[in-house]
Amino acid sequence: MKWKNRPHGSEAPYIPAGPFKIRIPFVHYRFEWPDYVQGLLMCAVDLGAITLLADYLGMPFEVALAVVILNGLLYLLHHILGDPVIPGWVTPAIPLIVLFVKQFEEGPDRVYALIAFQLTLGILSIILGLTGLASKVVHMVPNAIKSGIILGAGIGAIVSIFEVGGKFELFPLTVTICIGFAFYLTFSKHFEQIKKRNKALALLGNLGILPAILLAVIVAPLAGEAKWPVIQWGFSQPDFATLWAEYTVFGLGFPALLFFVKAVPAVLATYLVVFGDVLKTKALLSESDVVRKDEKVDYNPNRAHLIFGGRNMLMSIIGPDITMAGPMWAAMQVVIVERFKEGKKAMNSFFGGAGSFRWGTNTGLLLLPIVSLVQPILGVALALTLLVQGYVSVRIGVMQATSQRDLGIAGVVAAILVIKGATMAFAAGILLCFLLYGKDFLRGEDDKLFTQHSSEKDKKEKKVS
Repeated sequence: MKWKNRPHGSEAPYIPAGPFKIRIPFVHYRFEWPDYVQGLLMCAVDLGAITLLADYLGMPFEVALAVVILNGLLYLLHHILGDPVIPGWVTPAIPLIVLFVKQFEEGPDRVYALIAFQLTLGILSIILGLTGLASKVVHMVPNAIKSGIILGAGIGAIVSIFEVGGKFELFPLTVTICIGFAFYLTFSKHFEQIKKRNKALALLGNLGILPAILLAVIVAPLAGEAKWPVIQWGFSQPDFATLWAEYTVFGLGFPALLFFVKAVPAVLATYLVVFGDVLKTKALLSESDVVRKDEKVDYNPNRAHLIFGGRNMLMSIIGPDITMAGPMWAAMQVVIVERFKEGKKAMNSFFGGAGSFRWGTNTGLLLLPIVSLVQPILGVALALTLLVQGYVSVRIGVMQATSQRDLGIAGVVAAILVIKGATMAFAAGILLCFLLYGKDFLRGEDDKLFTQHSSEKDKKEKKVS
C-alpha cells in the first residue's frame, strides 16, 4: 500500500500518465469509510436529475436512472486521474440549458438539441484545457454581461419552480417547509453561530440539502402531496437498452449542423458558469493548503477542463443529460475540505476522501432501498436544489458587476435571458455595453465605492456558499 509511505509534504502516490496522475483505491490512497457512508446517502441528490429528464425529455424513470448511473461512473474519473474535486452538475446553468432545449419540440429534435449542446460544451472545454486559454476567454467577456448571465441563471432557476406547471404547484407545502429548513441550515447567521458550538449541528449543516430532502420524505406524504415511499429491496434496474435506442446517436443518428449552430450562444453562457466553479475549486483547496502541510494537493485547471470536457463529450454520445458534467459539487467540496483540515488521522489524503465519497454515491444508486426511499419526492429534491442555487447565483451575479451601469445592463441581460434565451441576451448585452461604454466596451468601469459596499455586505455569505 503505497499511501502508507507518503513522505511529509509530498503528493499522494500516483502513476504518471501525461497530464494525468492515476490513483487506485487502497493502493494510492486510503479508503475513507466515513466519506463512503456519506456518499451512500447523498446519492439522493444525484437522483434529482431524473425529474429533469422526465419533464423535458419524457424519459421513463428507469431510462433516466440509467443516465444518472452513467454520469455517476464518470464522476470517478476526476480523482482517479488526479483532479482533487467532488465533481457534480453544472447546477447554476441548468435553467440556461432548460431554456435552450425548450426551444425545440419534445421528441427527437429536443434530444438532438441536447446532444449538440453537451458535445459542443465538451469540445470547447477540452480545447481550452489543451491550450490554457480558459481564463483569457472569460476575461474577454465584459463584467456587465457576465453579471447578467449569472443573474439570469439564478432568476431562471427560481422562475422554473414557481411558474405555471412548476414544482411549487405540485408540492406547495412541502417545498415551503423544506426550502425554509434548507435556507436556515445553509445561509442563516443564527445557525452559523450555533453550529460552531455543537459538532452534531455542524455535521448537519455540512450535509448540504440532504437533511431537507429527508425531511421532504416525511412532510410530503403528511401534506398529501406525495405517497409514502414503498421501500423495495434488491438492486435498481436501469434501462440502458431504451436509453441507447431512443435517446442517443445510436438510435436517432447524429444531430444536423443547425443544432450545433443554435447551441453556441447558450454553450458560451454555460461556460461562464463552469469557469466560475473552476475558480471556486482553486480557492477552496488553497484554504486547506494552509492547514495540511503534510500533503501537497495539486489542482490543475487545464487538467480539470480535459476531464469534465471529456465527460460531457462521452455523455452526449451514451446518455445526454440536462444537468451536464460540471467541474465541482460546491456543497460537498466544502464538506470534504473541512474534514481534510481535521488532520491526517481523520483523512489520510484528500483523494481518499473525494474518491471514497464518489464510490459511495455510485453504490447508493445501485441499491433499490435508497432509490425507492426518495423516488416519490424527487420533484421536491430538484426544487430545493434549484432554489438554493438560484439564491447563490443571484448574489454572485450582482457581485460580478463593478458599477451601477454594469448592474443596470446586467438586469436587462438577465431578463432577456430568462424570456428569450442566450442568443438575444448576448446581443442585448453587447449593444448596451457598446452604447454605454464606447471604446471601453470590454473594460467597462470600476466604481470602487460600489464594489467595496457589495463586497463588505456579502463577505460572510460568500464564505458560506
